Amino acid sequence: MYVELKTGYDVDRGPAWISRVSFSKSGRTVYFKGRTLRHFRSFDANHYDVETGENFWVSGPHRDGQDRRYSGLPVEIDPDVAEAYWAFRKGASLELSPGPAPAGEGS
Repeated sequence: MYVELKTGYDVDRGPAWISRVSFSKSGRTVYFKGRTLRHFRSFDANHYDVETGENFWVSGPHRDGQDRRYSGLPVEIDPDVAEAYWAFRKGASLELSPGPAPAGEGS
């Protein structure tokens, strides 16, 4: 998934990652790098960190690599998803089956 931190940065200039995430049973909560991101709607964000209140944009990656809307800044690609991501960019299907939610989670 594409994940971008929005809080504290100008439009589309926060750190961003192509990373593996897990989802809650309802699909409204995303677990990302030890964070719990709950879904909400905003002008430029669609999730917030339940501990810090920081806003994030979470979406599937784009095949053309243009994941940021207005910025050409680089996106960090996590090593464990790099091979699948580059194959996706070349036309392969993307395996999006999430792993299980962390123990004790499942909202």
